[in-house]
Amino acid sequence: MKFTARATLLALALVAAPAVAGDVDVSAYVKVDRFDDLKISPNGDYLAATVRIDNRANLLVMRRSDNTITANLTGGPNTLVWDFWWVNPERVLATLAEKVGALDQPRLLGELYGTNANGSKREMLVGQRVTEGLGSNIKTKKAERIWADLVDTLPADDKNVVIAVGAFSADPFTRAERMDVYNGRRATVARAPLRNAGFATDNQGVVRFAFGSGTDLRQKLYYRTGDGVEWQLINDESVTRRSELPIGFSADDRIAYLQVGQDRGPDAIVAFDVASGTRTQVLRDEAADPARIIYRNGTSIPVGAFFEAGIPRTAFFDATSLEARTYRSLEAAFGGPVRITSQTADGREALVEVWSDRNPGDFYLFDTQSKKAQHVLSRRDWFDPEQLSPTKPIKLTARDGLPLHGYLTTPKGSDGRKLPMVVMPHGGPYGVRDQWAFDPEVQMLADAGYAVLQVNYRGSGGYGEAFVAAGKREWGGTMQDDVTDATRWAVQQGAADPARICIYGASYGGYAALMGAAKEPDLYKCAAGYVGVYDLPMMHTTGDIQERGSGETYLREWLGPKDKLDAVSPTRMANRIKVPVFLAAGGEDERAPIQHTRMMEHALREAGVPVETLYYDTEGHGFYKPERRQEFYSRLLAFLSRSLGGSVAKSGGGGDKTAK
Repeated sequence: MKFTARATLLALALVAAPAVAGDVDVSAYVKVDRFDDLKISPNGDYLAATVRIDNRANLLVMRRSDNTITANLTGGPNTLVWDFWWVNPERVLATLAEKVGALDQPRLLGELYGTNANGSKREMLVGQRVTEGLGSNIKTKKAERIWADLVDTLPADDKNVVIAVGAFSADPFTRAERMDVYNGRRATVARAPLRNAGFATDNQGVVRFAFGSGTDLRQKLYYRTGDGVEWQLINDESVTRRSELPIGFSADDRIAYLQVGQDRGPDAIVAFDVASGTRTQVLRDEAADPARIIYRNGTSIPVGAFFEAGIPRTAFFDATSLEARTYRSLEAAFGGPVRITSQTADGREALVEVWSDRNPGDFYLFDTQSKKAQHVLSRRDWFDPEQLSPTKPIKLTARDGLPLHGYLTTPKGSDGRKLPMVVMPHGGPYGVRDQWAFDPEVQMLADAGYAVLQVNYRGSGGYGEAFVAAGKREWGGTMQDDVTDATRWAVQQGAADPARICIYGASYGGYAALMGAAKEPDLYKCAAGYVGVYDLPMMHTTGDIQERGSGETYLREWLGPKDKLDAVSPTRMANRIKVPVFLAAGGEDERAPIQHTRMMEHALREAGVPVETLYYDTEGHGFYKPERRQEFYSRLLAFLSRSLGGSVAKSGGGGDKTAK
């Protein structure tokens, strides 16, 4: 059979090719991936993919025998099929999310949909809008103010799955239920002994772990020996000062595997003997936490993990295992990181994703017996990886001796010396990190001629709990010093021209950009903040964080008390900023309300600082509409060019008249 899935799926997702926008083709960078994920059915008869069409992501199912699209599951505008699972050879479950801003974490709707691969029996199975489902069979279900998420697909049971269910309330208690994947009937199998709980099952589908944290934000792990047995608290972070999360069981269910925080350094994977209670470390990296667990095909048996201190790498419990040998073979063949996204039940065929700093992601169908791989599709096939800019991992030491990791991207074809540079601190800040992967913002800036510096300052995720905790209450303090130290490191290494450095970021990164300009007035030539937070006392009174008890705890413990934050708020330090500033924000941003940016603008104008702004009243935490993203990045490139001399985009492209 000639494999034409790529052409078939692309035909449905195709949109007009981007127009060239002057020196930098901004539209190519603001255009979203054609595909989010791709999975093969257990019998290999179908492929399912989340495909971007306009401002939504649809789930398409294609029959491989004739390349016909047999099912199309979609929601409303700004709705994404966030995740999906083959629960048997003919049935797919999916969960949807709404996305208001480009940087918003998509808001899961808590609804589970089901569709047969041939397009039949398509309906909502559980959720608050169940009577508005995509099908007509609603007699076995009722609308409830609840959310649901998948816990276990139960590979040995084609009819049922285990889901987690909770109320739409602040810090809810949750329960685990067995749900029929065809009619949505549910039966409770476990109730969590704590708030905000998740569940983990063994290889028989029995719920054995509950884990989560209440309003105190202290993680707890409970274990039980089987159905109907009382929960036992086996780890309390407030006592042990470490977190423990279940990641799977051994084939005989005698060993549970946990990801365990350490007093120093990164997390470890630990084997927990459920009978004796003993814990034995089985896998740990010297610098990075396990970033993604690798499981044996069709099971929840962990066999290894990805680690991302620099370029992602894999490590396995048993280096001679089938999974380890398969990954080593694929990594050697493709010359870089690979990920098996799904396999047929017999293991004969596997879908493999390949990516890099210059490759947004290619999917291949790999025959594990013939060892042949065939290209299926690419996330962003309008980019030629050979024409993009390289990103290399870096290491440095902060002024207080703390090891730091990050990434330096240099324009393709440059010698990497004395370049104009944009320092780009990531958002979050806690538990978030920059990674070695294709980043459209980074590539766009490199295309304009800039080196781009990203540092995982203390507080970032991926390097252990102590590294995250080192950022507690350090907004404007040592977290900011880490960004400064990385900038000076780039100058000392000869990569950056000290007379041509700007700082730009979004969300917390916007805060760090303005704080950097205030705290280091001689280091940066300009600063840009995108949907940033600039007045820290206001975080205690506006936005969506403080609406929950756990959010109040977070602000108090990690940001600091309201009356102690004036000294580290850029709005109160505008008179120390001596360089031009560009600010952009959305009126519907709940995470970083637009008041932050308006206050920052006002303070800068009062201090006589040159400031440019771009506001969209109907955008959220990051601009969502492509034409508005194009306007923002065109304005950003023009702003940077005036201080650093890099390339610009075509002027006046894509914006609407509400921008100023």
